Order: sequence, then structure tokens, then C-alpha cells
Amino acid sequence: MDIAVVSLFPEMLVPFAEFGVVGRAVQRKLVRMETVDPRRYATDVHGTVDDRPYGGGPGMLLRVEPYATAIAAARTRVPDGSPVIFLTPQGQVFDQAVARRLAALPGMILVAGRYEGFDERLIEMACDEELSLGDFVLSGGEVAAMAVIDATLRLLPGVLGDEQSAVEDSFSTGLLDHPHYTRPEVIHGRAVPDVLLAGDHEAIRRWRRKQALGRTSLRRPELLRGENLGSEDRRLLDEFLEERQPGNEDDNRPLH
Repeated sequence: MDIAVVSLFPEMLVPFAEFGVVGRAVQRKLVRMETVDPRRYATDVHGTVDDRPYGGGPGMLLRVEPYATAIAAARTRVPDGSPVIFLTPQGQVFDQAVARRLAALPGMILVAGRYEGFDERLIEMACDEELSLGDFVLSGGEVAAMAVIDATLRLLPGVLGDEQSAVEDSFSTGLLDHPHYTRPEVIHGRAVPDVLLAGDHEAIRRWRRKQALGRTSLRRPELLRGENLGSEDRRLLDEFLEERQPGNEDDNRPLH
């Protein structure tokens, strides 16, 4: 995958591309990342990329010319079929389904905004889609761009050490992930659930699915509204909720 990020602060992306999952993907040449700085395409000696908004109001707006030229330059660095994605508060909320869709593309151009945002004409001229991380405000689109890249790249074959990791992540199946445990077996009076120690793979699968369903029901119930639960899932969820009733808690009780 080829990715170009249009940003006024390209240096923010340098360490991001050198460490962790993204760094490994770059080192393995599974992804090529470049940055394009709109200041390089400003038309005055001061490298001006912003100006006051017509109609008044606080802050500054990003101008069309330097960004349009920077996006045109970025288009030459990614394959055909790579969309131009603006990171904006009014965009579609980025989620795992969007990450899967982007992971199937040959590349993408991410445009990070600053200040009060873009001149609307730039979005009309150059934008294929807008994405948002959620209902909150960031100082710039670089953090959002990094989140989109990280979530997308981990879905590419060969990026993760264990391909099953991406399959079992939260939201990959429409549910939150089940709880995880490692050594020691007991710590501060809290034990690993017995089912994970017994070696019964079917019982473990069933327990993990039940915990994922239950955790989603308690913490993100809106996710279950779009989930078409089969008969087994309904039984598992009912079991989970029954076990949560006072006096029935058992999965991870403190040891005294």
C-alpha cells in the first residue's frame, strides 16, 4: 500500500513510521509512506497557507491554492484508485469496517487540517471522502491520520506477526474483545478463570464468545443492536447475564 499524508507538520509522522506495527510494515516494504507539505506550494515568499475567513469570525482558514497543488503532487505518488481523504469533524466516523475497506485499496491520500479548517471549495474540488475519529476536537488532523493508518495497516497480510490477532481484535466481529490473561495464575488474590486452564478448546471458545457478547452488552449495547445473534449467541448472552446476578458471580472471583 502507498500512503501520502498532506500535512503542515510532516515531522510528526517521522517517528510514527519508525516504530511498532507501522514501523515494521515500512521496514518490510509492505507499505510506503510519504508526506507532502503544503507550505512548499505556497505562492508567496512567506509560505502562507492560511487567511482570514470571509464574513468574519475567529481563527484562520486553510487556503485552496497551496493545498490543491500539494494534493495534486500527492496523487503522483500513489496508484490509481487511491482516494483523497480529508480528516474533518464532519466526516463519517472511522471504524473497523472503514479500516477493512481502506485495507483493500492500493493506497490513499490523507489530508490533515489545522486552525479553523479548510476553505470549503477545496473540499468540493479535491475530496473523495471525509473521515472523523469521533465527536471531539483535535488541534490538527495528524493524530487522526496516524490512527487511520495504524488501524488500516494492521489488516494487511504480513504486517502482524500473527494474522489471527487482527481477526480476534475488538470490533473485528462486531463485538468487543473477550478478556485476556497471562502468568502468574494468581495475583493479588485474583485468579485466571478455571476454564482457561483446563485445556478444553471447545469450552474455551464458548467462554470467550460468551465474554465478548456479555462485555459488549454491558459496555457498548448499541453494537449488539446491529448484530444478528444466532441461537447459540443468545444462549451464551443469557448465561452471561444470569451469572452477573448477585450471588452468581464466579468467573474471576477474588481468592481469600
